[in-house]
Amino acid sequence: MERMNKPSKLGRRLLLFPAPFHGHLYPMLHLATLLHSKGFSITIIQTPYNPINPTHFPHFIFRSFYNSLLESYSKSPPPDSFAVLSVMNNSCSEPFRDCLSQILHEAEAAAAADKDPIAALIADPMWKFAGSVATSFSLPRLVLRTGSMSTLLLYCSLPSIREKGYLPPQDNRLDELLPDLPPFKVRDLPLEFTHDLLEALVQETKTSQGIICNTFEELEDSSIARVHQFLPIPIFPIGPMYKHSPTSAVSIWEQDQTSIAWLNTQAPKSVLYVSFGSVAAMSKAEFLDLAWGLLESMVPFLWVVRPGLIQGSEANDSMPEGYLEMVGERGYIVKWAPQIEVLSHPAVGGFWTHNGWNSTLESICEGVPMLCQPIFADQDMNARLVSDGWRIGLKMEKALKREDIAREIRKLMLEEEGAQTRSRITTLKEKATLCLQEGGSSNKAIKSLTSYLLSF
Repeated sequence: MERMNKPSKLGRRLLLFPAPFHGHLYPMLHLATLLHSKGFSITIIQTPYNPINPTHFPHFIFRSFYNSLLESYSKSPPPDSFAVLSVMNNSCSEPFRDCLSQILHEAEAAAAADKDPIAALIADPMWKFAGSVATSFSLPRLVLRTGSMSTLLLYCSLPSIREKGYLPPQDNRLDELLPDLPPFKVRDLPLEFTHDLLEALVQETKTSQGIICNTFEELEDSSIARVHQFLPIPIFPIGPMYKHSPTSAVSIWEQDQTSIAWLNTQAPKSVLYVSFGSVAAMSKAEFLDLAWGLLESMVPFLWVVRPGLIQGSEANDSMPEGYLEMVGERGYIVKWAPQIEVLSHPAVGGFWTHNGWNSTLESICEGVPMLCQPIFADQDMNARLVSDGWRIGLKMEKALKREDIAREIRKLMLEEEGAQTRSRITTLKEKATLCLQEGGSSNKAIKSLTSYLLSF
C-alpha cells in the first residue's frame, strides 16, 4: 500500500504499538500523553493480553487484533513472560498486518478529507515483526526503548562478548568486569536462552528510523553515545517520561490510597517502601525471609504484597501466623500503591526494589536511595548500575536470610553508607529536574522528536 499524500496542515496521527507488559505499557502511555500534548492524534494498537481500558484514555483511539492464545492467557496467566513473548512473535504478525492495513486504508479516506494523516508507527522492539510489516506499507517506524540505554549497549555487545570467551559464563569468572562495559560483571549477563530475543530486539531497533528512550543524558550520556556508534540512527532521550503526564493518567491497576494517609503519620525519611513490581515473583521461603527481615529491622515499612508475588500461592494467605499483630503500627501492607506519590512522600527514606527500569528511574527522580533485589530480565544489570555505577543504592546478594536482610535494611536507612547513597541520589534528582526545564537536555530532545515526527 502506498503512503497517502500529506495535507498541508501540521496535524498528524501516530500509531503506537506497545508490548503488553505493564513495564512496557506505562512508558508507552506516558509517551502517548506527551505527544498528544504536542498536537498529535494518537491511535494505540493492542492485543487481548493485558489490554488497556479505553475509557481511562478518552483522548486516544484504541484498535485491537485478536489472538486466541493471548486471549486465554489474559484469563489464565501463563507460566512466565517468555511464554507470552513466544506467542506474541510467533502468531501475531498476520493479525497485526491486517489491523494495520485496515487503519491505513481508513486513513487514506480521512486524508482526502484533510484529517490527521498518519506520520509514523512507534513500536516496542520486543515485537520483532513490526519493522518488516511497517516497511511493507512504506510506513516510517520508530522504536520506544523502555529499558536503560546501558543495558541496550550490553545487548548490542553480545556478539563481541561471545567472541571474547565470556559466554557461556564460567563460575570462576563471574565477578570479572566485562571489558569496555563497566560496571557490568560477567554474572550480570542475561541468561543465554534470552539471547536470540535480545539480538532480535537489537535488529528491530537498528532497522528503525529512530530510538525514543526513557532516560536522560545526564544519567546515561556515555551509553547513549556508544549505542549510537552501534546504531547510527537518531536517538531521543526524553525521559523521565512519567514527569510529562499526571500520575493518574496512566494508572492501570487500582491503587490503595490509604497508604498515603498512613505515610502522613510517619517521621521524615523513616519509611522503607517495599515493592517488586507487577510481574516478578518469589518463592514462599524467600517471602518469609523478607517478612521476618522487615520485622526484625525495626524500621517502619510500607509493603506492596500483590496477588502473584509468591509463586503458586496467594500472598495474603502466606503471612506468618500472628505477623500483622507483631508488626502493629510500624508497618502497612497493601495490594498496590500509588508508587510515584509514595516515592515523593517526605516520610519515605528508602526503596527496596526489584530494579525494573521504571521503578529505578522513578526512585532516581524522586531522590530515594535503593535496596536492590533483582529477580529476572534486565533487573540484575539495572541493580549493578545503581550499586556500582551511580552508587545510589545497595545490592542485596541472593538467598539472604532474615538476619542479613534486617542488617541491610538498617544499613540503608540508618547508617552512614545509606546517608552517602542518599546524598548522591539527591544530586541525580536535581539533574533529572533540570533536564526537563526550558533548555534542558530532555526538553531539547522532545522538541527535536516533535520536529522529526512532523517531517514524515
